[in-house]
Amino acid sequence: VCQTARGNFHTASLFFLIIAPIKATCEGILCKTGFSEDVYNAVISRSVREGQSLLNARFRNCGENRKVQFESSKPEDFTAGEDGVIYAARSLQLSTEPTEFIVYAKDKETQEEWHMTVKLTLESDQKKIEEIVFPWQENKHSSHLKRQKRDWVIPPINLPENSRGPFPQELVRIRSDRDKSLSLRYSVTGPGADQPPTGIFIINPISGQLSVTKPLDREQIASFHLRAHAVDVNGNQVENPIDIVINVIDMNDNRPEFLHQVWNGTVAEGSKPGTYVMTVTAIDADDPNALNGMLRYRILSQAPSSPSPNMFTINNETGDIITVAAGLDREKVQQYTLIIQATDMEGNPTYGLSNTATAVITVTDVNDNPPEFTAMTFYGEVPENRVDVIVANLTVTDKDQPHTPAWNAVYRMTGGDPTGRFTILTDPNSNDGLVTVVKPIDFETNRMFVLTVAAENQVPLAKGIQHPPQSTATVSITVIDVNESPYFVPNPKLIRQEEGLLAGNLLTSFTAQDPDRYMQQTTLRYSKLSDPANWLKIDPVNGQITTTAVLDRESLYVQNNMYNATFLASDNGIPPMSGTGTLQIYLLDINDNAPQVNPKEATTCETPQPNAINITATDPDIDPNAGPFAFELPDSPASIKRNWTIIRISGDHAQLSLRLRFLEAGIYDVPVIITDSGNPHASSTSVLKVKFCQCDINGDCTDIDRIVGAGLGTGAIIAILLCIIILLILVLMFVVWMKRRDKERQAKQLLIDPEDDVRDNILKYDEEGGGEEDQDYDLSQLQQPDTVEPDAIKPVGIRRLDERPIHAEPQYPVRSAAPHPGDIGDFINEGLKAADNDPTAPPYDSLLVFDYEGSGSTAGSLSSLNSSSSGGEQDYDYLNDWGPRFKKLADMYGGGDD
Repeated sequence: VCQTARGNFHTASLFFLIIAPIKATCEGILCKTGFSEDVYNAVISRSVREGQSLLNARFRNCGENRKVQFESSKPEDFTAGEDGVIYAARSLQLSTEPTEFIVYAKDKETQEEWHMTVKLTLESDQKKIEEIVFPWQENKHSSHLKRQKRDWVIPPINLPENSRGPFPQELVRIRSDRDKSLSLRYSVTGPGADQPPTGIFIINPISGQLSVTKPLDREQIASFHLRAHAVDVNGNQVENPIDIVINVIDMNDNRPEFLHQVWNGTVAEGSKPGTYVMTVTAIDADDPNALNGMLRYRILSQAPSSPSPNMFTINNETGDIITVAAGLDREKVQQYTLIIQATDMEGNPTYGLSNTATAVITVTDVNDNPPEFTAMTFYGEVPENRVDVIVANLTVTDKDQPHTPAWNAVYRMTGGDPTGRFTILTDPNSNDGLVTVVKPIDFETNRMFVLTVAAENQVPLAKGIQHPPQSTATVSITVIDVNESPYFVPNPKLIRQEEGLLAGNLLTSFTAQDPDRYMQQTTLRYSKLSDPANWLKIDPVNGQITTTAVLDRESLYVQNNMYNATFLASDNGIPPMSGTGTLQIYLLDINDNAPQVNPKEATTCETPQPNAINITATDPDIDPNAGPFAFELPDSPASIKRNWTIIRISGDHAQLSLRLRFLEAGIYDVPVIITDSGNPHASSTSVLKVKFCQCDINGDCTDIDRIVGAGLGTGAIIAILLCIIILLILVLMFVVWMKRRDKERQAKQLLIDPEDDVRDNILKYDEEGGGEEDQDYDLSQLQQPDTVEPDAIKPVGIRRLDERPIHAEPQYPVRSAAPHPGDIGDFINEGLKAADNDPTAPPYDSLLVFDYEGSGSTAGSLSSLNSSSSGGEQDYDYLNDWGPRFKKLADMYGGGDD
C-alpha cells in the first residue's frame, strides 16, 4: 500500500485528504533498520575457494550511526565482514541440496539483534528462474485501475564476478501479463546489451529469458543499467520499459600493489620514540568499501636488527612508519631496510591477499661528536723573516659524517701568540689545521713559540650530548736562524749641500748594520748601485762618500732640488746577503747662472702709435738668485739707445719700444742686459732679434720678402745670384745642344742619288789586284747595330738606280720626320733586298755594301760640301715623286730661279 501511495503522491489534489495520512504513515515505515531482505539467494558454483565473496547482505541503518557486528551460524564455513559481505571461510564443495545458514547482525552498544537467511543454490541445480513481471499500468480505454499482484519496485540483480559458467547463464525472466492475449517480443537495451560493451547480456525474444554470456569483472564495470522492452508483433509498445540493475559482486581477485617497490625515508640519529619517518601506500583494485579492498600494513623484517630488532613500527591502516625505540646512531648504523607487507581482507592472514615492498631508512647525521686532536702536542719550525709558511699540521678525528658542518673543524688560537704572528687555516679535504706564519719572526728576538689551540665544529653539538664541545692541544714552534740582509741606518739618508761642490770632497759617511748577532761574519763591503749623474763614489770598507764631479742643482738628474743615489752593503754569510740604502742630497742653490731673454725673436709692426714688445727674463737659479731682474740697453753701439728704449714692468717682465716714429723694415739685433738679484749679482747680454715690418689688418707682415732679403748678408746674396746664373747657363747650353742634335738628325734623313752619294766609295767591286780592298776600312761600321728584322716582313719594290728605269719605279716607304738610327738600317736593308731581287740591275751576282754612319758618325754635315757647278744641269725633278722628305732636295738642286 505504501509503495502504491508513494507512486501516487503526485496525483490530483482531490485525493490529498485521503492520501496525506497514508503518506505520513509510509514515511515512518519505509526505512526500517535491519536487513533489506529476510532471505538472500545466491547462485554459486559447486567449488568454493577460501576468501571467495558470495553475496552482499545489505543492512540499513536508516541514518543512524550504528556499530553493527555480523556473525554467521556456520563460522567454520562462512564468515561476514563489517560491511555485510559474506565470504567463504575455507575452500569447500557444496552439496547438490541448497545450503542455508543464518547471518546475525548485532548492535554493539544497544545489543539489538537482527538476522536473515542465506540460501546458496548451485548453478547446475537451479530449477526455477526468478520472474520479473511488468508493473501494472493505467488502462487508457478503461476508467478504472488494474491492480498488479507483484511489487513493481524491482530489486537489483547481484551477479558474482569471475563466474565459471557454463555460459550463457540464465539470470531472470522478463514477462508481461498481456502475453496471454498477445504475441509479444522482448528485448533489452543499454551498455552491455546493445551498447558497448555489447553482447554481454542477451534476452530470448519469445520467452524473455535474460542471460549473461561471459564472466564479469567488477574492476572494469561494477554495475550495468539495462532497460527491458515488450512489443507486439507489429513493433508496438505494449508495456512501459522497466529498468534492470545488475550489480557485479566483488570477489577478492586482486592483490594489493604498492605505489613504489622501494620507499626511501630519513630519520635523524638520536631521534626520540614516536618520531615520524615516512609513509608507504598500497592500493587494491577490489572494492575499497568491502573487505576485499581494505588493506592493513605490517613490518615483516628489519635489517640490521641492532640496537633493537623493533626500531620502527607502522600504522596498519595509514602506512605511517614511526620510531618506537631509542638508540639511532649513524656512526653505528647508517641505514635500515624494512620489508613492508600490505594485506587485504583487513589484514586477515588466512583469507587476505598480500604483497610486499622495501622501505630504506637512512639515518642522517647530527653533531653528536666533537673533533678530537690526535696528539696532545704538535711540533714545527720556521726560518726567521718568512711569512705565509705552514709550520705545523694539526690532525683531528670526528666520527660525524665527513664534509658536513657537523664534521668540519674550526681552529682558533687560545694562547701563546700575543702579537698575532700565527693563524690556523682548515684544510677542506683532510680537516687538518694548518698553522701558518703571517708576520715575520726575528730569531734574535724570539727563538721559540708555544701555542695553545682549540678545535670545534662549525655547528654546535646537539642537545643532550655529554662530550666537551671542543678539544685543545699545544703547538711548539722553533725559529731557525738564517743569514739576514744588512740594512742602512737611516734609510733613506738626507743631507743638505750647496751646489758647485768640486770633485774629491768628502760628502758624508753612509754605513749599514748586520742583524745577525750569532753568526761569524766579516766586515760589510759597500758598493755603488745607482748614481745617475756619476757624481759620487763610496769607500768599500768604511762607507765614506766623496764627490767625483761638480754638483749642479740645475742638472737634469736633479728633481725638486733633490738628487738620489743608491748604495749596496753585502756580507759574506751563507748564502751572501745584501741590502740597499738611498742617499738623498738636497742641493742648495748658488747664483751660478746668468739670466736670459725670452723669447729670442719678436715681431713688431710699423704703426703711428708706439708699439712695444714684451720680453721675459729666465734664470735656471731659484730665489733669491733669480728675480726680480734689471733690464737695460748697452751704451754701444749708440744706435741701440737712439732707436730703442726698454722699461721694466715687473720683476720678470719688461717692454722694448721703438723711439723713432718710422724705421726701415727689416730684422734688427737688439742687445739687452739682464741682471738678477743674487749676491753677488749675475748678468748677461742677450740679443733679441726684432722683425720690423708693415702689417695688414690681421697683424701679418706684408713685406716679408724684402725683410728677409734685408736680413741676409752680402755673401749670402752673392751666393744666391751665382746659383741663379749657373742655372741659366746650364739651361741655355741644354737648349743649344738639343737644337744641334735636331739639325744632325734632319741632315741624316736626306737621301741623295747614288751618283752624288759621297759614300759610294764603300761599294765593293770585283776587282783584281788591289783596289779598294787594299784600303784599310773598318767594315764593322757597316753592320747595323740594331736587330734586323726578317726579310719576310720587309716591303718589296726598291731597286738600284744604276740605270734609268724602263718602267714605273716602285714606291719607297715613307720615313718618319724624326727617324731613329734603326730606321736608316731598315732603309739600307730594303735597298739591299731590292737590289738582290731586281734582275735588271748590274752587277747581277754581286752584293752591294752600304755604309752606315750610325748616330755618332764622324762624317761632316752635308752643308759643308759644295755643290758641283754642273749640279744645276742635272734634272732633279723626279725627287718630288719620292715624297715630302725629298721635296726639299728637289727644291735645292732643281735648278729653279730661287
